[in-house]
Amino acid sequence: MKKMNSLIQEEDKKFRPDFIKNVKIPPQALDLEEAIIGSIMIDKKGLDEIIDILFPEVFYKKEHQEIFRSIQKLYHNSKPIDIYTVSNQLKEDRNLELIGNESYLIELTQKVISSAHIEYHSRIVQQKFILRRLIRISSDIIENCYDDSTDVFELLDKAESKLFEINQKYLREKTYENTQILIMKAIDKIKKVESNKEGLSGISSGFYKMDQITSGWQNSDLIIVASRPGMGKTSFMLSMVRNIVIQQGIPVVIFSLEMSSIQLITRLISSETGISSEKLKKACLSNLDWKSIFQKTDKLKKSPIFIDDTPSLSVFSLRAKCRRLISQHGIKLVMIDYMQLMGISDSGSKLRNREQEISIISRNLKSIAKELDIPIIALSQLSRAVETRGGSKRPLLSDLRESGAIEQDADIVLFIYRPEYYGFNTWDSDEKDSCIGQAEIIIAKHRNGGLNKFRLKFINDQVKFIDFEEKSISSSLVWEEDYKKIDKESFFIENINENNDFFSEEYSQDEDDLNYHKNYLKDEDNFSF
Repeated sequence: MKKMNSLIQEEDKKFRPDFIKNVKIPPQALDLEEAIIGSIMIDKKGLDEIIDILFPEVFYKKEHQEIFRSIQKLYHNSKPIDIYTVSNQLKEDRNLELIGNESYLIELTQKVISSAHIEYHSRIVQQKFILRRLIRISSDIIENCYDDSTDVFELLDKAESKLFEINQKYLREKTYENTQILIMKAIDKIKKVESNKEGLSGISSGFYKMDQITSGWQNSDLIIVASRPGMGKTSFMLSMVRNIVIQQGIPVVIFSLEMSSIQLITRLISSETGISSEKLKKACLSNLDWKSIFQKTDKLKKSPIFIDDTPSLSVFSLRAKCRRLISQHGIKLVMIDYMQLMGISDSGSKLRNREQEISIISRNLKSIAKELDIPIIALSQLSRAVETRGGSKRPLLSDLRESGAIEQDADIVLFIYRPEYYGFNTWDSDEKDSCIGQAEIIIAKHRNGGLNKFRLKFINDQVKFIDFEEKSISSSLVWEEDYKKIDKESFFIENINENNDFFSEEYSQDEDDLNYHKNYLKDEDNFSF
């Protein structure tokens, strides 16, 4: 009998049409789909294990999709789940007849006896779904490839975003850690900070007071730097880039949606060489300037700065590019100039209003920072409400343009405020000191620290921010009683010898000037405490 059946099957294969032989059935696991749904209806506890794994569209059979959709509704409404409640929910949704009435639900429950191994079964069903989705995406890509009007780079971005969407929605697993593991991680982090001479737990900004307040830029943080146009957001960003990359050697990527990469590099050259950006733009350079460019840009050439000036960058492309840069170049910090120029998708669709788009963008930036465990610094515009306000015109959190979600998603919000921009010559403090060439950095939100503000020096012709010199000068001062106990001449000569570079660069133009400063400091009549 068995031989007869095998002969019949062989003969059937010979006479079977070729098109039937070549038909490929999409990846599926119907028996496991039935087992999963049946086990849920007899044991609700099984649903708790898979509610984050399965979605209605994951099931291959339409009937199973509708049944699971009804189960989801019951679960989210905290209602009991069994064969009767599922049947009633399907009736309310007018899908009971579509799935084959109560008889099919009874049939499903009779195929299983418990919810054992439900998570393992769900993973297999999920994998089959991903394979089907990949087939569909691949088919769309192939079809678009035969279209002559298709832009290759746009097609690559779309393909990448679709693949990434699958990964984000269906493959992201929730990880849970107990307090024992978390406490050990926290202690290790504290030990690393303790071993750091500067006492910073994050990446130093290069600005002394900023680092004192923030303890450096922390991993997974979203930092927003906001101001009105012309205040110096890009200059502030590039000043930090120089401090981080050249002084510390930390790899940084800049996504510049406003300026070209050449414009940004030109600004960095101006900052590094001290040559006016206007002179570089007009190429009015002396031989000394050219010599300075070739000598002082050597470090800049070797520095790990990566610039992407793709216009209208989408959050999906940003995530994919960051992933590649981290794996290939070890990027530790991401900077974006500026977030209002970003889009949700590469197709540039405007299905939502602008406020909703910015909300989605800011939420995704925070998600990327957390997922990749790196700090992201995004520049942002402020609304015109600042201009119409009276008084000092200091920015407020409510001035963040187009969305309150930026304030909500950001870990730190910094404002750049230069009174000189509005025509003021002095600060609005009691001292009424000059504000020319100065900027105030306002920390308006700090999720893991206090609020504060401090001032930086702004060099307009070199478009850069630097610390005030008072920090380095004040560190050399001594108290009166300590001064009386030591030999004044030896004290000052020792400090002069240690700081020859300081005097020669900041105050002296030649050797005669340096000798003058030494002789001046030797004369104790010049110092009265």
